[in-house]
Amino acid sequence: MLMVSSRQNPGELSDMDILAEVSAGNIDAYGKIVGRYNGRLYNFIYRFVGDRETAEDIVQETFLRAFRKRTEYRAIANFSTWLFTIAGNLAKSELRRRKRWRMFSLERDEETDTGMELPDESARPDKVAESSLADVQIQQAIASLPDNYKQVILLRDVQGMSYQEISEIVDCPVGTVKSRVNRARLKLQQKLKSEGRDVGLGV
Repeated sequence: MLMVSSRQNPGELSDMDILAEVSAGNIDAYGKIVGRYNGRLYNFIYRFVGDRETAEDIVQETFLRAFRKRTEYRAIANFSTWLFTIAGNLAKSELRRRKRWRMFSLERDEETDTGMELPDESARPDKVAESSLADVQIQQAIASLPDNYKQVILLRDVQGMSYQEISEIVDCPVGTVKSRVNRARLKLQQKLKSEGRDVGLGV
């Protein structure tokens, strides 16, 4: 699976240095944070929600919320961990909203036999990002995972985060994170094998 590099280039300002500039009144410096994490956040959110436009909206909202609440950030965790926590919560809220909408639509369909037509949100070849995950079967397999499994495997195997970082993002013990990652990998392997595709996943 594709792993996105999270390393900071030598000589670059740290996140804390940039935030210090912002706090000192240089609001434009926040653009450096956006430039540094925009791609990683989009990659994570897109594979979480499976829709480009929604992913772009969530990424934008993540940066806005982080900016507005920047004074609440405490350096006990990496700033990137805090960003991904915000993004993950927004993504899960979006998925819950979709589920409620589907239930509402089904109820209307049963009552009136003229339920609202919901768009097909399954991944299409022309909408999958260019990467080793840019395959409809893999994207659909990821989308089929329960949200708690989907989140951790994207953070671990795509974003390359440590188990400790993921633990802080999802707010559960490291042991639980490891268990969820292993179960998610197993479910993906089983799903892909059933479709005639055998893909090795990280361990």
